[in-house]
Amino acid sequence: MKAHMRRYLVILLVSVLEAGGLRAQTPVSAILDTIQHTAFNFFWNEANAANGLIKDRSTSSSPCSIASTGFGLSAICIGVDHGWVTRAAARDRVLTTLKTFWYGPQGSGDSYIGNFGLFYHFLDMTTARRTGGSELSTIDTGLLLAGIIDAKQYFNGADSLETEVRNLADSIYLRMQWSYTRGSNAFGLAMGWQPGSGFFGQWIGYCEASIMYILAMGSPAPQNRLTQYGWLVWTNGYSWNTEYGYSYVIFPPLFGHQYSQCWLDLRAIADDYMNSAGITYFENSRRATLAQQAYAAANPGHFAGYSDSLWGLTASDVPNGYNARGAPPAQNDDGTITPTAPISSIPFAPDAVIPAIRNMWENYRSAIWTPYGFRDAFNLSVNWYDTDVIGIDQGPMIIMIENYLNGRVWTRFMQNPDVQRGLQAAGFVPVSAVKGSLTPFEYSLGQNFPNPFNPTTKIAFRIAHQDHVTLEVYDLLGRRVAMLLDESRPAGSYTLDFDARALPSGTYIYRLRAGGFTQARSMILLK
Repeated sequence: MKAHMRRYLVILLVSVLEAGGLRAQTPVSAILDTIQHTAFNFFWNEANAANGLIKDRSTSSSPCSIASTGFGLSAICIGVDHGWVTRAAARDRVLTTLKTFWYGPQGSGDSYIGNFGLFYHFLDMTTARRTGGSELSTIDTGLLLAGIIDAKQYFNGADSLETEVRNLADSIYLRMQWSYTRGSNAFGLAMGWQPGSGFFGQWIGYCEASIMYILAMGSPAPQNRLTQYGWLVWTNGYSWNTEYGYSYVIFPPLFGHQYSQCWLDLRAIADDYMNSAGITYFENSRRATLAQQAYAAANPGHFAGYSDSLWGLTASDVPNGYNARGAPPAQNDDGTITPTAPISSIPFAPDAVIPAIRNMWENYRSAIWTPYGFRDAFNLSVNWYDTDVIGIDQGPMIIMIENYLNGRVWTRFMQNPDVQRGLQAAGFVPVSAVKGSLTPFEYSLGQNFPNPFNPTTKIAFRIAHQDHVTLEVYDLLGRRVAMLLDESRPAGSYTLDFDARALPSGTYIYRLRAGGFTQARSMILLK
C-alpha cells in the first residue's frame, strides 16, 4: 500500500474516533502529507488545463498569477513523486504551460502576455493576456522562472515530450532580457515596468527577491545577464539587527525568508555578506522564524490566540483587505494569523513549526480548513476567517515540506548549471572555503573602513604577482566618479585613501582589476 494511502486511512480513522467522542492524535507525517496533497489539488484543479495557467486564488473570477504558476510547476512535480498524478499527465500539463508562455505574444499592453522576455503579473485565465492593468513584474517572473527550471530538472527523460519540456524551458529563459530590466538603475533590477510609464522602483535590501537576482545573473544568454554589481547593490540595503535574542538580517514578513529558499539550498554556502556575518541565509531564516515565534509568545499587541504554538505573520488577506505583515519588529500587525507563515518555515525550525501546525490542525481545523487546505488567514481578535486559499501560500507549503522531508526540490534545482552560474556570480562559496571570496587568498579586495564614511575612507587590497592594477569608483548609475589607481604594481598588500568630499551622499561601487582578477564591493558615503 502506498504511503499516501496509509496516511489517508490514518486520518479517516482519527475522524471516526473523534466523531465517537474519542480523542486521537494524528501523526505529524499524516498531517504534513494532507497539507501537501490538498495544496497539490489547488494547483491541479484551479488551473485552465487548456493553457496551463494557475489561478491566484480559489475564487471563480480569479486571474492567473504567474508566481502561483511557478510554485505550481514545482507542486506538480512533487505530486508525481507522491502518486497523486501520473508522470505522463504531469508532463503534459507542464508542457502546455510552457507552450503558453513561449508562444504568447510579447509587447506593450493588454494584448500581450509579457514584454522583454518577462511576463505580466496577472493574466486572464482564458486568453493568457495581461489583465487588471498589472505590471510587468520582475520578481513574479523570477518565481515563475524558478518553477520552470525545477520542471526542466525534473523531466529529464530521453523521450521527445520530456525533451520538449527542457527545450521550452531553455527558450523561455534565454529570451528574458534581465540586463535591460535594470531600467534607469545601472546595476540593480527595477521592480517592474508599466506600458506608457516605463520602469519603476529598484530591488535593494533583503526580501523575497534573491532568487530573481541569482537567476538574472545566471542567464544562459550572456547579453541578458545582470552583472555581479547587482548583487552588491542588493546586499547594500541589508539591515542587521537583534530581535528577541536573535541577530540576523531583518525582514519582518516571513515570506521574504522563504520564497527564494523553496528552490535554493543555502544551508552550506554563503556570499560575502553572510560570510562576514558568520552565518548562512538558511541560518538567517531560522533565526527570523524563531524570533517571530518569540514575538508571538511575548504578544506585545495583546492579540487573541498569539502564543509559542499559534503564530504566523506574513503577507496575506486581513479583515479589511490585503497587507504585508510581519514581526519582529512589528509591521502592520493586527492580530491576523497566516498558516503558511509557520508551515513554510518547517525546514528552518521544525521544533518551533510542528507544534504550531498541530495546534491549528487539532484546535482550529473546523474553522480554517478547506478542500484545498488551510485558508489564507484568520483573526481571532475580531472573529474573522478568510474565505480564500491563495496560490503563493500553498506553493511554499508543499515545497518546503518536501524539502524538510527529503530535500528533493533543493537537490534537483541546485544541479542546474545556470543556477550555479548565478550563485557563483553573487560570490557564494562553501562555508568552509576562504571567507568571502571565490578566488585564492593571494588576490583580494577588502571592505573599506570606515563604512559608512564621511568624507574619507581606506581601501585595502592584495595582489599575488606584479600586474597592471586599476581601482575605480562608480556611482549607481554606472558613471565612474574616481580613478584611484591605474598603474603596474609589484606583488604585495596596499591601502589607498579615498576622499569623497566632492561627492554627494549615496552608495558607491569600487572595483579592483589586476591581471585576470576582478572584484567589486559597495560602500556608503553618509554626509
